[in-house]
Amino acid sequence: MSMGTQAHTAARVAARPALQAGGRVVRGHTLKAAPWKNGGGVTREIAAYPVGASLETFVWRVSVADVERSGPFSQFPGIDRKLVLLAGSGMHLAQARGATHALMEPLAVASFDGEAALDAQLVDGATRDFNLMVRRDRADATLEIWPGAHGRRCRLAADAALVFCASGSLDVHLDGTSPSRAAAPSSHVALGAMDTLLLDSPSGLACEVTGDGTALVVQLRYV
Repeated sequence: MSMGTQAHTAARVAARPALQAGGRVVRGHTLKAAPWKNGGGVTREIAAYPVGASLETFVWRVSVADVERSGPFSQFPGIDRKLVLLAGSGMHLAQARGATHALMEPLAVASFDGEAALDAQLVDGATRDFNLMVRRDRADATLEIWPGAHGRRCRLAADAALVFCASGSLDVHLDGTSPSRAAAPSSHVALGAMDTLLLDSPSGLACEVTGDGTALVVQLRYV
């Protein structure tokens, strides 16, 4: 993306009205990079529940990782994981005595158990990945990919939800009622690449996403 295009997108996002009560936006430029202990990449946490939870105590966690070199993935017993390739030439996730997940093009998805011993082999240089991790005895999650250029709409039925802008720009419209609020007026927010809309107790809200970007829509339910 050229500097001129980036400036145009940033101006467009800034010009949109802010989201009303019931959600918050995490802008991609505010995410802080945390280097991995093995030096193989960095992770930018978008959100975790409960807020401030550690890697040992989260119920769910969403993040973006830049994988800079091949090597083993960290293991997370009791965690269900979904990984979406956002950028780069791809990677193979080889599981010891198990399947190999091939992520060869943007938006390819791999789902696997966190306790699995996986070795990541980069195809041709660094990759960027979206990561969803859920503690399986506390919650479950669905992840849908909504491509750009066509509006998509659904009625949310979850304890928490998020819309992540994987590329381009998106307009998210919310309307309806939710158990957490007496009334939920129509809300509208614009997302640029790497921005995330987080929603607490969104059940009953109608969510419509339009724009030229691609959305990753996650719904989380507690068990």
